[in-house]
Amino acid sequence: MTKARIVMFVGPAGAGKTTLAKALARRCRMAVLDMDTLLRPAAEAIMNQAGLDPSDRDSSEYKRLCRDLGYRITMDAALENAASGVDAVVIGPFTKELDDPDWIGRELSRIEGQTGEDGVLVKAVFVYLPSEQHYYERIVQRGSELDQWKLDHWEAFRAALVRRDVRWRLPEGSILYFDNSEEMTDAAIDRLERFVFGEEAGDGPSPMQEGQRP
Repeated sequence: MTKARIVMFVGPAGAGKTTLAKALARRCRMAVLDMDTLLRPAAEAIMNQAGLDPSDRDSSEYKRLCRDLGYRITMDAALENAASGVDAVVIGPFTKELDDPDWIGRELSRIEGQTGEDGVLVKAVFVYLPSEQHYYERIVQRGSELDQWKLDHWEAFRAALVRRDVRWRLPEGSILYFDNSEEMTDAAIDRLERFVFGEEAGDGPSPMQEGQRP
């Protein structure tokens, strides 16, 4: 029996996490769990009730009221899929969580005993761009109302663009740092597929593709 997979697409806003994750999910028929999508109805209601901008996804008020709820909703959905044997991509910044080595283990402990002897295979793709200017241009280009706070408060927001280490305790070769500054190609999705599925995808990932920080 094959392990269910949770593939975490993490990294700063504007890096292209969602585009890459959805391309991989389409090819490999995986569930798509995007925190922005899952949280949006609740976030809009909460922010409206508080008399705040319902499109805000970055201010301290939003983080206080909605952030942790968003991650809980998203991970509950991911774990439920995994317990049912369904592969899923999970999309979100996960900024605070990346620094906690034990975070992913605590999450998986929520479904201990529900996944059979094979358990769950977790991999992480940290998607990044090489410069602040790349992020700014991408965010402007996509024209989302959810980005307006970022653009209006760029000096404060830019601190979130730092490239981080994924500190989760995962098996060797389970973390990929992906420079997404080039146009997305079939070759890029091939690389992601090999990273996630290894030999099942055909050729298997090379050591330079897996777990190597550039």
